[in-house]
Order: sequence, then structure tokens, then C-alpha cells
Amino acid sequence: MQSFTIFAEQALTQAGWQSDVLVSVDTDGRIASVEAQREPSGHTNKAAVLLPSPANLHSHAFQRAMAGLTERRGPDPRDTFWTWRELMYRFLEKLTPEHVEAIAAFVQMEMLEAGYAAVGEFHYLHNQPGGEAYANPAELSLRIIEAAKQTGIGLTLLPVLYQQGGCDGRALQGGQMRFANSINSYTALHETASNVLAELPPDAVMGVAPHSLRAVSREDLAEVITFAPSAPVHMHIAEQTAEVEEVEAAWGRRPVEWLFDNHEVDERWCLIHCTQMQPDETTMLARSHAVAGLCPITESSLGDGIFEGANYLTQAGRFGVGSDSNIRISLAEELRTLEYSQRLRDRSRAVLATPDKSTGRILFESAAQGGAQAAGRNVGAIEPGKLADLVALDAHATNLLGKSGDAILDSFIFAGDDRLVTDVWSAGRHIVHEGRHFAHEAIEHRYRQVITALGEQL
Repeated sequence: MQSFTIFAEQALTQAGWQSDVLVSVDTDGRIASVEAQREPSGHTNKAAVLLPSPANLHSHAFQRAMAGLTERRGPDPRDTFWTWRELMYRFLEKLTPEHVEAIAAFVQMEMLEAGYAAVGEFHYLHNQPGGEAYANPAELSLRIIEAAKQTGIGLTLLPVLYQQGGCDGRALQGGQMRFANSINSYTALHETASNVLAELPPDAVMGVAPHSLRAVSREDLAEVITFAPSAPVHMHIAEQTAEVEEVEAAWGRRPVEWLFDNHEVDERWCLIHCTQMQPDETTMLARSHAVAGLCPITESSLGDGIFEGANYLTQAGRFGVGSDSNIRISLAEELRTLEYSQRLRDRSRAVLATPDKSTGRILFESAAQGGAQAAGRNVGAIEPGKLADLVALDAHATNLLGKSGDAILDSFIFAGDDRLVTDVWSAGRHIVHEGRHFAHEAIEHRYRQVITALGEQL
């Protein structure tokens, strides 16, 4: 990579909003300098508005191909997450490694065009239909890596350990068999995937992901979090009332209580969803400096519940957002849905705003900083030394016309959408230009072929 500069009419830097900003990026993809009040001439890359790009901290790539297929109600008059899960199991039985790669590349491309420069892929699809391991047990993890080679997205790969069907240790069945690993087979998978991940640019990160307290034994949870002592640890927790009730009945404590009683939850951890927590659990999470991984579009789709965002932020809690089921890939909509959920619950407005920062500013900066921490990437702000994960917006679009400062973010999130994204850089790689990914046509073509083939089978 050659060094380059970006001239921005307005930029949200570590020092706040600045005008006529020149950002210099080194050959290693890191920001070398940030200077305000510079002249606009002589710079190849220009942006109307330049922002730090948040990482999408939670994705199940293969579920993108299910979008729109789960909106029919089954025989039960009350459709829930658990009936959705059964549909998901039937769908994934059709997926081949080639399908997984094509779907992952497409969804990564969509993320980049939506303004995300990086993704945390919570990858739990490991085995063949029926549960038999592939000849290479990391086959499907390698497909995620191959997709990242094609798209250029910053990848934090989070291979998932999934062992059992519940807290009682019951065996996995049906579609769950494609997720199954023992601690020994997971160790081999993790090692192989780590070695291949090294083929990506050096900003790629390897983490670990015990799926949930229901799906991993207590003994192996304690072991797997030691695999990479400084790497991110992601885990689903307190998403559904049935999950909370099962853990409490089996282990005598609610999930968040049990986890904090038995493990040192700190900055490495990202706890996903957290939509069924008590006030004291919200306080514990905020004080731990772990990240709450929120997925508001998916949580709305599945009827999970509403995260206690207002109280959490008053205690300096950290959060980021992820697209989870990938039913919709939209950075602006994830943030908007998070705030609107708080308003509907509290019958209030601008719930997450503070006296000195608008709602949009709080949402965007928090997601950028929390996503960086959860992904294990040195990003989240426009300042020297950070990787250049950057997103540019079209300030001349109608929704941003005449706006400055926090009003830009408020208008992007609450009045605009991801069509306002013009450019995205991931660790300095200029991947999206004029709103379009550099390999959009080829990636979309392969995805269309996969969707056509799957549609004929379903």
C-alpha cells in the first residue's frame, strides 16, 4: 500500500468536529497525522464528511441468504425466536462450502457499502449436514477468510464452540449437528483457522466464541477463554427469557450473575444481546468495561426485548452494534432502531443524548469505540496511530445539505440512510468509492447464482 492523504471538508476527529481536515495515512494503513484548516488542493482523495468507521461486531454471514423467508407464522399462534430457530436449522442443511463463501462475500460487501469497515464474524457453522466433520475441520472458517480476501473487509474471526443442546448437557440434534465440536476438535479447528488467517493483511484478528452458557459446558468455557489470552471473547447472553430461566434453574443464578460470579469479565469480553437483564446486572456489565454487543434490527425481528441503554450509558457502559442475522445490513438503521426502542419503552425523546452531545453523536461515537474494542482493532477514532478505518458521507445530499457538526450524524441516522455513504477505507484499503464496492458486480453475480440454486431446493 502506498501512503496517501484524504482532505475532508468536515471530519469528526479525536478533538471533535473540525473543518478542512487533512488526514495522512502511512503505508501500513495507519493514520500518520490529522491537521485542520488545510488547503483543499493537491489531494487525490476528498470527502465532504469524514468519520471513523464502526466495526460490525456480530454477524452470522450465512443467515443473509434467509432474509425474508421467516415471516410466516407456524401452527403455534405465538411465533417466537425458538420457532425461527427451527426454520434456520432446516435452511442451513442445504448450504455447501461454496454457498457459504459466496454468501459471506456478498454480506461483507453490503456491510462495507453501508459504512462498516470491519466485521466480527461469530462463525458457528462448522460441519457437513448430519454433523460429520469436513476433511479439514476448519473448512467453513476458511471460506469466511477467503470471502474477506475478496472483499478487503477487516476481519475478526470468532470460531464458535457449540457442544450441547442445553444446560443439562443433552446431545445436539438435527441442524445443530453442523455446529458441534468437542473441546479437542475445536482446538484443532481454531489452530488451523488461525494459521490461514495469517494470509490476510495484518489487521485481521482471531478471537474465541463460546456460544452461550446453554451450549458450552462450564469446564470447557473455562478452558476456551484461555486459548488467546489477549484476544476478544464473544458470547451470547441473556437474549431470551427461556434462556435465562433455564440457566437459573440449572445453575442457581441468572446468566449474567453466574458469568460474573465465575469469570473475570473485562475489556476482552463482548456480551451479545443482553436484552433480558436486571438493573444490577446492567451495572455489573457497565463497570466491567466489557462491550454490550447490541443487534437492534435482529433483536426487533426476533422479539428478543429491549436493552436498558439509558441506565447503561449513565454508568459509562460501552456498546457496539452488529447485524447478527443480516436480515438488513444498515449501519444507520441499527443505530436508529436502538434509540427508537428506548423512546418507545420510556415514552421519551432523545433518550441517549447528553447535554453536550446529540443523540446521533452519542450513538455513532459509542458504536465506533465499542466496536473497535470488541473487534480487537486499534480503530474507533480519527487520530494518529489508529488504523484508517474511515467512512465518508455525502454532505451535499439533500438530507445533509447545510448541516454541520452533530446535526450531520443526527440527519444521517434519523433522516437519511446508507445511500449517503460515498467511500470506505479499511485499514487504509480504499474499498468503497462513490458508494460502490470495487468488486460489486462479480460478488453479486456469484450470490445470485447461490440464491437461485437454494431457491430451487427449498
